[in-house]
Amino acid sequence: MKRVIAVANQKGGVGKTTTAVNLAASLAATKRRVMLLDLDPQGNATMGSGVDKSQLQSSSVDVLLGDIEIGAALVRVDPGGFDLLPANQDLTAAEVRLLTMMAGRETKLRNAVAPLRESYDVILIDCPPALNMLTVNSLVAADSVLIPMQCEYYALEGLSALVGTIEQIKSAANESLEIEGILRTMFDPRNNLANEVSAQLIMHFGDKVFRTIIPRNIRLAEAPSFGKPVLFHDRESRGALAYLALAGEMIRREEEEQQTATQAVAPGEEGAEAADESGNAEVVPNSL
Repeated sequence: MKRVIAVANQKGGVGKTTTAVNLAASLAATKRRVMLLDLDPQGNATMGSGVDKSQLQSSSVDVLLGDIEIGAALVRVDPGGFDLLPANQDLTAAEVRLLTMMAGRETKLRNAVAPLRESYDVILIDCPPALNMLTVNSLVAADSVLIPMQCEYYALEGLSALVGTIEQIKSAANESLEIEGILRTMFDPRNNLANEVSAQLIMHFGDKVFRTIIPRNIRLAEAPSFGKPVLFHDRESRGALAYLALAGEMIRREEEEQQTATQAVAPGEEGAEAADESGNAEVVPNSL
C-alpha cells in the first residue's frame, strides 16, 4: 500500500485511538509492515498497545524536535506485529516549541518520517482530538485522512469543520492529501438517529464512506485495559472481526484502484507480450 494515513477527528470519544490501534494490528495480521505513530499527548494509543507511557526512554516529542531519528524511538508491539512511536504528556511541550518556530514547523513530522517511509506498507498516525499544530503536522505528513465518527448530530458539525481543515492543508502545504474514508464507529442499528445520520453520510460522501461499520462491543472497549489490540484479546468478538473487515476493505480498495490504473493504460509495443488476446493488459485478480 505504501501509504501514510492520519486517523483524525477533532471531536473526542469517537473511537479514533481504538481505530488506530486495532487497524494497525489488523493490517499487520495480513503480513503488511505497519508503523503506528502516537501524536496524542494523552498517550492512549501507547497504553492500548501495551507500552507504559510513564517509562519511555524516548518518544514522539524527541522525534518531532529533531533530538533523535525516528528509528531509534520505535518500540515493537507484541502481540500486535507492528512498530510503535510512543507518546506521553511531554508531547504538549513539543507543540509549544513548534508554535514558537518561525518556519518549517508544519513539516517536522513529514521530514522525520521520510527516511523510513519506504520501509513500511502502511504508516498510521493517531492524531489528538483537536485541530492544533500536532494535527497539522500529521495532515501535512499524510497521504490521506481516515475519519472515525459516531452517527450523531454533533458529529456531522465536527466533520464539516474537519473537511474544511483538510481542504486548507491541501491547498497550502500538502496538495496530494485526500480523504481515505469515513468510518462509522460505535454504531447501534437500533438507534433511529444513527441510521438517519448514516444515510446522510452516504448521500453526501458516497464511496468515501467505508462499507464496514464498527459496532458497539464490550470486548473492543475493554481491550485497552489489557494493553492489547482486540484481535489478541478476543479474536472472535464482533469488534475484532469488524476491524479485520475494515483492513480487508482498505486492501481491496487499493487493489481496485491499481487495477483501474493498469486497465486505463493501453499496452505499448514494449508491453505487447503482457497483453491478452483481446489487447488488454493482464491484470492480477484481487486477493487478500
